[in-house]
Order: sequence, then structure tokens, then C-alpha cells
Amino acid sequence: MFAARIFRRCITIKSTKLTPEQIAEKTKYRNKISAKTTGPIIPIAPTDVLRLAKRLALSGVSSRREAEKIIQDGRVTVNGVLVDNVAHNVSMDDLVTVDDKPLTFKDKRRVWIAHKLMGELVTTSDPQGRPTIMDRLKKMGMQHHIMAVGRLDFNTEGLLLLTNDGAYARELEHPQFEVQRTYRVLVRGQVLPSKIAELQKGAVVDGIKYRPIQVTIESTKDKDSWLKVKLSEGKNREVRKALAHVRLIVKRLIRVEYGPYRLADLQKGYVLEVQPKPSPTK
Repeated sequence: MFAARIFRRCITIKSTKLTPEQIAEKTKYRNKISAKTTGPIIPIAPTDVLRLAKRLALSGVSSRREAEKIIQDGRVTVNGVLVDNVAHNVSMDDLVTVDDKPLTFKDKRRVWIAHKLMGELVTTSDPQGRPTIMDRLKKMGMQHHIMAVGRLDFNTEGLLLLTNDGAYARELEHPQFEVQRTYRVLVRGQVLPSKIAELQKGAVVDGIKYRPIQVTIESTKDKDSWLKVKLSEGKNREVRKALAHVRLIVKRLIRVEYGPYRLADLQKGYVLEVQPKPSPTK
């Protein structure tokens, strides 16, 4: 059963009309108790000399490519000296800081599944002041360097993967590894077979060629249809754009699977730590 695969702890955020900030405040005490019962994480401390960008990636700060930009922007010091050379070598004994914050040895790989709510952004902050899931997680006391695997837009809900491992996140996202994403989509009206056939052969939207998308009709009721949509790349708003291309109006979009990870019966707003699955490169 899904519950048997739960790893270490379950953080619950009840779905209410409260804002994410208010929810975070209400769960703060519960999370403190949960943290006390969680066993310590044993750090992995490699001893080999390695490139500075790789050191940042291994510490969970970012992907390797993003780490190179951080270094070039002059945000990194090694033993108190500013370093902007991405090829600079360091050891795990060197004191490396990013934005004046020292890096620590990277924890063991950890993965969470979150049931993202509609009306939340997947970002660390928003200039317009809209609610973000990352801000809510931070207030809940989760790790500073946790990152999302891929994105869900503001009005999309469902499964969002979170991890402390930047390299693992990029592997799951990269189209080279064809990690399958599965969505349930509520669309207006009945869906003609010709529209499904067009999606399954790979649509061209605004000059961009999309890979074939698997579409099946789950049910049709009250002039609306539920579809199951499967794809293996993560272009921006791909499902919405592809369905709009065949003149289907999306009323609700829920991601239910991402590679080996499944939303199952995780309730809206809940966050659950699970056993990490193997890298798609293996």
C-alpha cells in the first residue's frame, strides 16, 4: 500500500479557506513536535577535490548549470576569498559561502510529495504578493534549500515533487530521460476522436513541435469530460496549450503522477516525505 512507502514523517496542512500563510502558522506547533521525533540525517562527506560548481550542486543549492551562474555573478567565496572562476577546484574541507551563507555537507537525498493547491505559485517569492507554496513550506520549517521538480502553474493543482538534491531534480525534469507525467483534466463538452488523434500524433503549437501525448477519455458527465493525459516532456503549460490547440477548454488540471511518484489519496494541501526512487539515469 501507498502508506507503507511513507518515509520518516508526514506534514499535514488541512485544506481550508485560510491563506497559505495562516495555514503555516496553524501548523507550526505540530511541525515542531514532528521535528523532535525525526531521526538525525547522516551527512555524506565526499573527500575528493571537485569543481566549485559541483560542490554547490552537491550541497543542494542549485543545479550545476545554475551554480556556474551563481559563481560568475560573484556570490561565492572560498575560505574568505571571492571566486568567480567556475573551474576553480575545492575540497569538502574548504569553507564555501553563497551570499555569505556557509555551505554544509549535503544531506542524504530526500524527497517529498506535495498536493499543491489551486491558486499557489511554485516559486520562492512573487513581486505581486500572490501566495507561493515555497514560502508556505519555509514557514512550516522545511529545509532552506528544498527545490521543486518542475513547475505547476498558478491554476494547476496536484502532485508537486520536492527534493534537497539539485542534480536529482534536473534528471527528473530533463526531456532526455523521458520521465512520464500524468494528469487528470476536466474539459468542457465531449471530446471527438479526431481531437485525441491530433494530440497523439504530436501537435505543433505556435511553431513549437510537441511530442505525442497519450490521451484517454475517463468519463463524460453533465456536458463535461474527464481525460487522462500522459506526456514525457515538461514544456511550459504544455497540457493547457496542447488542449487549447484542439479547441478544448480546460476547467481543471490535476497532476497525479510524476515518474515513479504518485499522488494517490494524499489530501489537498498535505505534504508527505517518501522514499526516494532511483535516478532515471540508472
